[in-house]
Amino acid sequence: MSASSHSRSWTSAFGRACGVLLDTIVRWLALSRINPNVLTFMGLVVNTWAAVLFGSANPANQRRMFFYAGLVIIFSGFFDLVDGQVARATNRVTRFGAFFDSVVDRYSDASQFLGLLVYYARSDRFFYVLLAAFVMISAIMVSYTRARAESLIGSCRVGFMERPERLVLVILGALFNRMAPVLWVIAILSTITVIHRMRYTWTRTQDPPAALTPGQAA
Repeated sequence: MSASSHSRSWTSAFGRACGVLLDTIVRWLALSRINPNVLTFMGLVVNTWAAVLFGSANPANQRRMFFYAGLVIIFSGFFDLVDGQVARATNRVTRFGAFFDSVVDRYSDASQFLGLLVYYARSDRFFYVLLAAFVMISAIMVSYTRARAESLIGSCRVGFMERPERLVLVILGALFNRMAPVLWVIAILSTITVIHRMRYTWTRTQDPPAALTPGQAA
């Protein structure tokens, strides 16, 4: 067997093991009858913990505190992963649950960047205070433009700097102590995504209205 075949078999085995573990956790949570919205809220609590780690860092311990914050954000992904699956397993999928999940995600995003904003403010790095604030606003606007566009045109899935991409970048920036370039990347790509969605929505809203069928009121 070639090295690549060995690699694929190990990767497949690891993926199956993770799937089995996740299914076991979901079944256990379903049996506990925990409300999926509680799991969603726990994700916000964990992200707030990461924000506190960011905000409490100082130049002497920044690398260590940021690394811990990155690990905490990875842990918060667990709640993002299981809340929807538990809702489906317990037949508790509701429109409010989807709404609540979306709102909590926005607060989770904002809390991370707020923690970074506090860190840069305490470190007297005014430019990066502004950059962190801009990134926080841009992250919210990426989600808002999609939600607002879909209320008008049904679907607006264009663009690429959505929450999963932002989370991956923030985690990498925290773990490898490269947060400054990560903020630049998120700021630029989020702005491009917002402009892309605005242009896409403008194009779609220029479509002429559907012709009335015979006998239909004008």
